[in-house]
Amino acid sequence: MATVPLHTFNFSEKLSPISFSLNSTSNPLFSFSGSIKLKPLKSNRRNKILVCRAASSVGIRDLDADDIRHPLDRQNTLILRAIPGLNEIGKALLGTVAEQVMLLENIGTSVLVSGNQLPELHQLMVEAASILNIEAPDLYLRQSPVPNAYTLAISGKKPFVVVHTSLVELLSRKELQAVLAHELGHLKCDHGVWLTFANILTLGAYSVPGLGSLIAQRLEEQLFRWLRAAELTCDRAALLVARDPKVVISVLMKLAGGCPSMADQLNVDAFLDQARSYEKASSSPVGWYIRNAQTRQLSHPLPVLRAREIDEWSRSQEYQSLLKRVKRVNAVQKV
Repeated sequence: MATVPLHTFNFSEKLSPISFSLNSTSNPLFSFSGSIKLKPLKSNRRNKILVCRAASSVGIRDLDADDIRHPLDRQNTLILRAIPGLNEIGKALLGTVAEQVMLLENIGTSVLVSGNQLPELHQLMVEAASILNIEAPDLYLRQSPVPNAYTLAISGKKPFVVVHTSLVELLSRKELQAVLAHELGHLKCDHGVWLTFANILTLGAYSVPGLGSLIAQRLEEQLFRWLRAAELTCDRAALLVARDPKVVISVLMKLAGGCPSMADQLNVDAFLDQARSYEKASSSPVGWYIRNAQTRQLSHPLPVLRAREIDEWSRSQEYQSLLKRVKRVNAVQKV
């Protein structure tokens, strides 16, 4: 049975499209989180976010999810978005039970972050949400030795993000905010809705006689590519908030092989060199085949590939144009 995927900060977990779980502890590291919206956001909710901003905060004027989507993420979303009513149906069907299950779990097992509870962590979330032009979800801190953060990516009545204590210990303040922005990216893009329907379509193809199995396998491969592209989308959201590619790359590097006691010895430039070495090693026909076999059923791109991707996007005209929109909002607020 298909269920709503929890989008976390992990990189390389192997998943079957039919095995997505609401179990918040099942996805370690930097993975992809889902969020569930039961009702579309009303236009005045965005205005409330703008009014409530601190005077020193910034934002990207009229930032739309499609402004940051990876090309494959955008392409596949457009295909499903063309089906009338699919978005609203998905949120209504998936949101009620899933949100209630996770709400009770979070309240019962975690610490709810607020202005009066862990205020510094709360402020990081508020600032990130303001920049991405999205309402700040509930934020929970959970005790766990596995560095991770996740959300149920179908923003609804009670959207949320959960952060593990070990992640807070591993990352700097700026890096932690980049992780929060990554999870907010899943919420902003409604990844939980669209990817769950893609999952359902894949399962349905398996039940078709004859060529159904072959079609389903192709759909399954495409679904995993979409999952990986969705992670790249949310890394872009992280960069928009951090505004420094080295911050985002440092997060990826630490989650790949970092520990608090040696964090100050990690080198972002060396990690990017490692990414280039991986590209070179996998560029031959044999290397390409091995790379494809090792990664085609991963829900997340390899950390070195994510590092290279965000480094390249940080140099793009697309990213620079978004930064100019941030500066314009800044100028208006200073007047």
